[in-house]
Amino acid sequence: MSDAVQPTAAEVRAAAEAVKTALDRHLAAVERRSGEDDPAVYEAFNELAAAAETYDELLYDRYDEVTPFEIPAAEESLPPYTGPEEPNALSVLIRRDYAVVEPQRLLAQAQRVEAADDEAAAGVASGTVHGALGLLFGEFEPDEIASRHKEFGLEEGDSTLWVTASDEAADPGEWLEAPFEQVDEQRVVCRFDVSAVFDDEIDDVDDGDDIEDADDLDAELDEDEDLEPLDADR
Repeated sequence: MSDAVQPTAAEVRAAAEAVKTALDRHLAAVERRSGEDDPAVYEAFNELAAAAETYDELLYDRYDEVTPFEIPAAEESLPPYTGPEEPNALSVLIRRDYAVVEPQRLLAQAQRVEAADDEAAAGVASGTVHGALGLLFGEFEPDEIASRHKEFGLEEGDSTLWVTASDEAADPGEWLEAPFEQVDEQRVVCRFDVSAVFDDEIDDVDDGDDIEDADDLDAELDEDEDLEPLDADR
């Protein structure tokens, strides 16, 4: 960071004092907690998270130093649960992001599936990346795609899973046109996130597995474990 925009020592000190104040407020709110989902505790937590994040940033910008702790950002937290105590129904909302890092592998796997389903139609849908994606995701369950993503030339990105509670199940077909449009965060029972933003563990990549050209790709695909036998009735 240039000296023109570098924070002053006084600003860093003020940010540190703000963290101390936020810590005291958070502890006081916890000590006065009125219930498991006390909104005062939730608010104090968010204030502490924001103060800690500001201090961490200023400390790094001024002294090239970091704090030894991490506090989740306020926007990553859920508001207090206000849904039914004994839910009669639930919804599971899942989003998984992938990057297509080996399109040739993706196409080759889609062609295998297509050929096994109908030899006469081989290469029709699997000739393009979007066609191959539609074919593979239509053939395999999302969980299987997630567990075998490398076989399909995909790289995992962020993912999240939300479990929301409701008083009764939705009517058939009610939400299909906009499945994620009306999500009440106060009815989220639990949430599980996976992201490189807060996960410092990076999978090791063996450079020896890199594919340099199409011929190498074909050879590697032949050496891979075969896809599980396809169910002709699917």
